[in-house]
Amino acid sequence: MQVSTFAISILYAVYAGILLLLVVLSHKLPGILSSRYAKTVSEEKQVTIQNYIYVGILLMIIGITANTWFLVKGSPLESHLMEWLNIIIRVMHITFGIAWIGASFYFVFLENALNRTEDVRDELAGNLWAVHGGGFYYLEKYKVAPKTIPKHLHWFKYEAYFTWLSGFCLLFVVYYFNASAFLIDKNVLDISATEGILIGVGSFVVAWVIYDLMCKSALIKNQLLFAIVGFLILIGFAYFYCQVFSSRAAYIHFGAMIGSLMVANVFFVIIPAQKAMVNSAKLGLPLDPSLGKKALARSLHNNYFTLPVLFVMVSNHFPSTFGYEYPWLILAIISLGGAGVKHYLNLKEQKQLNVWILPVSILILLAACFVSAPSTNPYECKKEIQFAEVQEIIQKRCVQCHSKNPTDDVYKVAPNGVMYDTPEEILAKRDLIMQRVVLTKTMPQNNKTNMTEEERDAIRCWMEQGAPIK
Repeated sequence: MQVSTFAISILYAVYAGILLLLVVLSHKLPGILSSRYAKTVSEEKQVTIQNYIYVGILLMIIGITANTWFLVKGSPLESHLMEWLNIIIRVMHITFGIAWIGASFYFVFLENALNRTEDVRDELAGNLWAVHGGGFYYLEKYKVAPKTIPKHLHWFKYEAYFTWLSGFCLLFVVYYFNASAFLIDKNVLDISATEGILIGVGSFVVAWVIYDLMCKSALIKNQLLFAIVGFLILIGFAYFYCQVFSSRAAYIHFGAMIGSLMVANVFFVIIPAQKAMVNSAKLGLPLDPSLGKKALARSLHNNYFTLPVLFVMVSNHFPSTFGYEYPWLILAIISLGGAGVKHYLNLKEQKQLNVWILPVSILILLAACFVSAPSTNPYECKKEIQFAEVQEIIQKRCVQCHSKNPTDDVYKVAPNGVMYDTPEEILAKRDLIMQRVVLTKTMPQNNKTNMTEEERDAIRCWMEQGAPIK
């Protein structure tokens, strides 16, 4: 049904008014509550109310975005909107991710580098002197909690929450909104978009249940065995994803699965343990030291998860990874090597020298390069390939997307501005074509236009013969 411009203007005016009101409340409400109702509204309740306002702002933004998407759906503006959503959410995801991973790295370093012996008071687990940014810092860690809990206590949790939320939104924008094009590869498994989305989201829940049960079992007492079993289960998920989704989507779901484990650790274990410790200290009740130990163990797990997740975040830009015949194997190699590098750094911060972990980890990482290397000359070129034949293949298989005027049902503008309308444009991108079409075979996307092996060989031979266009 066609909606009038006037009705749309009214709707967006209402959106803008509510959003402005929420923004003003988020700034003014704490001051109003603290000045007028300080006796009846505790500081904790004030923070809770402000958090609800922030959630309202977030929901309003999501509502505006969703409403806009429905209005432009099916028009050329749809791809423009999706591209900008991709950019904005991706930047948010990276920013929050840096804050979260940076905090994780810093506190694990702090735990590893604490002075635990020299001039340490009985109530302390250790201390550390540091210099940074032109100033000196002195940090102390209590064995359980100080006698008096300070009024202003900083909590490290929102970095994790917003990293996961922005990442989940990005998963929807890139893969779920266009599931038939990016998530599902019918050459891998012929399922519907809805089935694919349910499998993807459901796998995160299943992974958390398995991991949480492992952490609560006797297996947690044997760190080496726990790490081996956990690694095998992770690779089992990687193999599963590669049997269900397109290779790019499989990689992203592997990273999203690990990221979900990390944020669940924060939400279900680490923060509740910290809240219980703070509340016990405030009420003068005996503290349960096991809460801190469990939270520290989950935090350490998150620390080892970070490098595989970072690899997945950048892997989609490098088809040599997900384009390999066995993409799950590359995930296994990178995850193992990345965790090894992080283990070496953690030991080094504890001043424990281990001479073999780092070189072995680097060799494992380099193995991914050698394993995924394509054959230098898989087939002999039996005839000279004319450019007209290559151009015909590209016109038949590629320009549906890579054109000034795409005809694809998903792409309304050429992806990344890559176009093959003229011989000069094809020649300028010959290295990219060689990498994506011939070597990794990751283009066309999910082989949507059914490019044959003979056509790929023809393009390869044309390249090897000097790529002449005349």
